[in-house]
Amino acid sequence: MGRCAYSLAMATSILGTSVRRLEDPAFLTGATTYIDNLPLEGILHLAFVRSTVAFGRILSVDITHAQMMPGVVAIFTATDLDIPAHHAFMVFNDNFIRPPLATGTVHFVGDPVAVVVARSKTEAVDAAEAVVVDYDILPAQVDMESALAADAASQYDTQVSNMAAGFRDRRGETILDDADVIVRGRFENQRIAVVPMEGNAIAVVPGEDGRGHDITIYVSTQMPHAFQRLMCTLFDTDRTKMRVVTPHVGGGFGGKAGLTAEHSVAVAIARRLHQPVKWVETRTENMTALPHGRGQVQYVEMGFTNDGHITGMRCRMVGDAGAYGGFGGSLLIGPTQRLAQGVYNIPKIAFDAAVAVTTTTPVGAFRGAGRPEAAAMLERIIDMAADELHIDPAELRRRNLLRPEQFPYDTITGVTYDNGRYEDALDAALIAADYPALLAEQAARRVRGDRVQMGIGMSTYVEVTGAAGSEFGAVDIDSDGGATIRVGTSGHGQGHPTSFSMIVSDQLGIPLDKIRFVQSDTETVPRGSGTGGSRSLQLGGTAVQHAAVAVLDRAKALAAQLLEASAQDIVITDDGRVGVAGVPSGALTWAELAAAAADSEDGALGAELDVTQEGATFPFGSHVAVVDVDVETGKVLLRRVVAVDDCGRILNPLLVHGQQHGGIAQGAAQALWEQFVYDANGNPLTSTLAEYAMPSAAELPSFEVSNIETPTHLNVLGAKGIGESGTIGSMPAVHNAVIDAVSHLGVRHIDMPCTPERVWRAVTQAADGSLPSPWREPPAFFATLPVKDAEPEPVTADEEAI
Repeated sequence: MGRCAYSLAMATSILGTSVRRLEDPAFLTGATTYIDNLPLEGILHLAFVRSTVAFGRILSVDITHAQMMPGVVAIFTATDLDIPAHHAFMVFNDNFIRPPLATGTVHFVGDPVAVVVARSKTEAVDAAEAVVVDYDILPAQVDMESALAADAASQYDTQVSNMAAGFRDRRGETILDDADVIVRGRFENQRIAVVPMEGNAIAVVPGEDGRGHDITIYVSTQMPHAFQRLMCTLFDTDRTKMRVVTPHVGGGFGGKAGLTAEHSVAVAIARRLHQPVKWVETRTENMTALPHGRGQVQYVEMGFTNDGHITGMRCRMVGDAGAYGGFGGSLLIGPTQRLAQGVYNIPKIAFDAAVAVTTTTPVGAFRGAGRPEAAAMLERIIDMAADELHIDPAELRRRNLLRPEQFPYDTITGVTYDNGRYEDALDAALIAADYPALLAEQAARRVRGDRVQMGIGMSTYVEVTGAAGSEFGAVDIDSDGGATIRVGTSGHGQGHPTSFSMIVSDQLGIPLDKIRFVQSDTETVPRGSGTGGSRSLQLGGTAVQHAAVAVLDRAKALAAQLLEASAQDIVITDDGRVGVAGVPSGALTWAELAAAAADSEDGALGAELDVTQEGATFPFGSHVAVVDVDVETGKVLLRRVVAVDDCGRILNPLLVHGQQHGGIAQGAAQALWEQFVYDANGNPLTSTLAEYAMPSAAELPSFEVSNIETPTHLNVLGAKGIGESGTIGSMPAVHNAVIDAVSHLGVRHIDMPCTPERVWRAVTQAADGSLPSPWREPPAFFATLPVKDAEPEPVTADEEAI
């Protein structure tokens, strides 16, 4: 359905139909604006001098030659700018608070030591390469488990160890005592790079702008208002004096939440020099210096009865926070812990956690932010149990799923699921994949001893979305009879202009092409929580819906006064006017109502408000993946991914399916290809897309996506989130499929990514009897962790936002 092809018929709602994205023509014609193509006069360019060692003391910084190079305006180190140390987003551990430019010690390759300011980007980069830094190199700590060993040297003077956080559950030793069978596995959820199409970028323009602002910041971020709040706090500036604008954003995926060191340095320099400055990171900077995602080692034990019912689970988990205790480490003791029960009846859970700081890039959020890690460990241990108990993996899941009549359901890990139809999703996915036919094909290949074996993997997951505080929304009727929407969310490709406009059109009868969409500017949008945690439609959309209803109520009152009728008799006519039911000839246009409102005591026809949601929503789904594995080379071909995802009520299936496709691609990529790797000295080995194995469309099949709908009672739209579901469901399904393809050869587990080398080695070792066990005893440091009560900590708004 095209942009102008929609003609509103009030008997039929536009909601629930596939409307093409209104914003796409601007993207396709190059009319969009990003940080790097803003027309800013007299802009200076920044280039950072970054550490070439993972851990070391800075002995000297020689800028003698660099400062005399052409175009160089200034070179700054930490002592020159004196910016307060700060966290990236949320406060995880104050002992690891980060100085924006390294002070005395560097803690990872890529740590900024100095910054060059020059008149062109080329001149800035050339001068940065001429800065000479001398280091006293110290032993790197690359592995999260080794960093927590008793003999590991502390990387921070304020700490007696490299532990950013940790606790153990006193029930762990006995929680599996009543199990007939205990299944154990050690799983690695590897560190991955975020890799947005557009890297981080910022342009800072100091000086009065004629609107009362002392400084204007253009930044590629998911959360402009949070960015403004953090920056104003850091520089002790009144928010009314700082304007933050986010132009179009080329992807975020969690990696553009909060405030980076480079951001605060750029603002400090612009204020210092009283000149506009810009920094746009290179691809290598994005890969090596800006936060990575994931990074967990998971020791999981699950108990079962002989007939396949879960009796309990014990988790001992290690998280990698990277350098400076990146907030991604908190995801282990946040979303991963809280979703450890998943979709299953698990009567007892013990959860121990230890978070390490390492001399590697800080870890932050990546699509799913702690939830894919929970699903991955659960779905792997369930598949291992199915193999050990000789029960079909679909049947084992079905025996243990929570039932619809149990909702709302309070989990052992401290969250309340709003609703769920987990078995329906599983059955729908199995039917769509034709599971019996897949099993028959797999059995035939195994009997023939084919070189290319087929694997079938599945996952059934639940995730959490939309609990981050309140959200702002406004709807104003313009003088031409159109409408302007303003929202506190900040979209970067999800389709907000389309979905939010559909809500207003549905309420007010205004055509989509007469609705304007405003976001991501702290001057025109007074407040907002931005975008993260798949919250936008259920919170931002609900705010817009309420604002539209308020506008409609006032419009009806105005029309009733002008038409000398009762407000109860006023309706939206089929042609989008406002008039008395059954008397279309006397209906008023929205332009006429806007003019009448402007002349009234109450002024312009519009409404703005904030909405809150009583709790989080919990989307769910099931995925089935099919792979071919060449047992002689280990090569994996991803043949199919079938996804059945619930996101509550669906307003635009086209947008939902787009989110499913994108999420599945990233989840499958982690299962098969992506991993950020360091050598023993902390040097990154996958710092460009020449080494980092991010797939292209050529490596991926066309995904088969569908939905079931279980509207939530927590918002008037009945909507839940969908932005991260694809990643959460696909990763374990594809992972399980690869292992299933070679399980008949004796392989029980392969860590992600399932590269050809790893698959080939597992098959070879299984054949010669040297295949290592998928389990080993957890490190000794778990026994030394402080004992914590079983109840999890309360969820913070910042944590839920990611």
